[in-house]
Amino acid sequence: MKDAWLAGLLLTLLLGVMPARGADDPRLENLALCRDSWLEWKTSDPAKLNSVAAYFRFAFTHTGNDAFATPNAPTTLGSLKVTRIFPDSVGMGVGFSAQVDATFDEARKAIEQRLGKPLSQCEASDGMRSCGLPIAAQRTLVVMSGDPPDDRVTLIGCYYLYEK
Repeated sequence: MKDAWLAGLLLTLLLGVMPARGADDPRLENLALCRDSWLEWKTSDPAKLNSVAAYFRFAFTHTGNDAFATPNAPTTLGSLKVTRIFPDSVGMGVGFSAQVDATFDEARKAIEQRLGKPLSQCEASDGMRSCGLPIAAQRTLVVMSGDPPDDRVTLIGCYYLYEK
């Protein structure tokens, strides 16, 4: 009994001094994977939009006129290290996205595992690779990166489509 208590204490102490690993953030994941939409919250649930915005202001640092914010602590999306978030955009489109430190293939595989289904609508052109998956009206999940060897950084996000 005494040995079990001592082993438990040792384990607790070891876990306390181990370096912190990133943790998947459900708010970030839900927005990036199109489960939630800040565009819809603007009209349907402004309080939720304000609450999530306050969280992101706390958890991420925004500098000057940058279009992105950086995590204040290790953060992951689908177990991939998040290096930046873009709360208003996906590339040149309106939406929400996260930049991860992973190749296109690594990111695609991680997101497909998270979704439980494959991404479709894949294409490669102009030095870029991308895959998209329509999730809901005005919401398409996208994964995009440069062609190898310039694919070490990948963007994962939710693009809000607008009807013309």
